[in-house]
Amino acid sequence: MTSLLAAIPTEVLQRAGVAYVHYLSFMLCFGALVLERRLIKANPNRQEATLMVITDVVYGLAALVLLVSGILRVLYFGQGSGFYTENPIFWWKVGLYLAVGALSLYPTVTYILWALPLRKGELPKVTEALANRLAWILNIELVGFAAVPLLATLMARGVGLPAA
Repeated sequence: MTSLLAAIPTEVLQRAGVAYVHYLSFMLCFGALVLERRLIKANPNRQEATLMVITDVVYGLAALVLLVSGILRVLYFGQGSGFYTENPIFWWKVGLYLAVGALSLYPTVTYILWALPLRKGELPKVTEALANRLAWILNIELVGFAAVPLLATLMARGVGLPAA
């Protein structure tokens, strides 16, 4: 295995490594959203509420890694910044990422507020209405996040680039 890696140029390994981190962080984000959606309910027990808080932290960290690795790909380890910035599909992808991120603020603030009573050994007050609202937001986030790879695959095939 070491000899195989030694035969691969450093630049290729760096580009592949950053791409891998980008893809992995996307999968972690999506998986965390799926888990949050499956767990959300009115009046969770202590374990469920704690798991929601932890899952949202994982989601937030993975989203940050996704953003940083995406920026690194655009600036240093991808197809060149022009390939991305001149493509309207790239901007749709970025906009979708930002929209999902903005939508996630409400659940994140909610889970932070859950952490306060949890630290005191109490359960958060989660009404049916709040659980339903969070479920709808998570559904929208999942649909938005699921569209990102579609835009990425179109972009990778040059769709949206100006004609040469």
